Amino acid sequence: MSLQWHEFASKEQLDAQLAVTLANDLNAAIAARGKAGIAVSGGRTPAGMFKALGEQAIDWSKVVITLVDERWVPVDHADSNERTVRQNLLVGPAAAATFISPVSSAATPHEGAAEIEARLAALPAPIDVLILGMGDDGHTASLFPNAEELEAACASTALVAAVTPPAAPHKRITLTLPTIAKARHVVVHITGDGKKSLLETAMTEQKTAVEQYPIRRVLDQVAGPKDVFWAA
Repeated sequence: MSLQWHEFASKEQLDAQLAVTLANDLNAAIAARGKAGIAVSGGRTPAGMFKALGEQAIDWSKVVITLVDERWVPVDHADSNERTVRQNLLVGPAAAATFISPVSSAATPHEGAAEIEARLAALPAPIDVLILGMGDDGHTASLFPNAEELEAACASTALVAAVTPPAAPHKRITLTLPTIAKARHVVVHITGDGKKSLLETAMTEQKTAVEQYPIRRVLDQVAGPKDVFWAA
């Protein structure tokens, strides 16, 4: 299935339309199966979208939320993706949603991965809608180029994997490539001309699978609908 692009004149327009799209997915899942699961990404880009999504008319008590990936830091740490979600999405009516934290008190994600795997059993499978970001190095989730655990995380039958980024700070926990690829709907949420150009390059360059940017490796495996929401 081809990658569908949706381009917007401003980040605010992107945030508003993506929130509507996600709400439609969640409401459709609730109507069909009684509950809905969504995996979101962190960083600076989605904060505005989280606020817009939280304002949508959704029965949040039937929604289960987790993160696509997380830095292995305390929830109150400035670099915590969970902190961003709690401050911007899990407020007002959306606070009724069930949130599955992907971090624990274990010293490392490698030690804590089994506990996170067990927690995620409460997440509807396959995940109804999953939002990916993309880094300037082409990583998505915490599937980093040249990470020592990359190939294992791309092939694992587990839901999550621990990853040590080659350059970025903090060890990470991430949904594995197969877990991401099984989602009913995958959305790539990016902003800026640089990332647009990088994604276009990643999706068209001729390289072997293991040489490709992780974002390409993931999207090539997604069988369901996959969309890019982009604004300059």
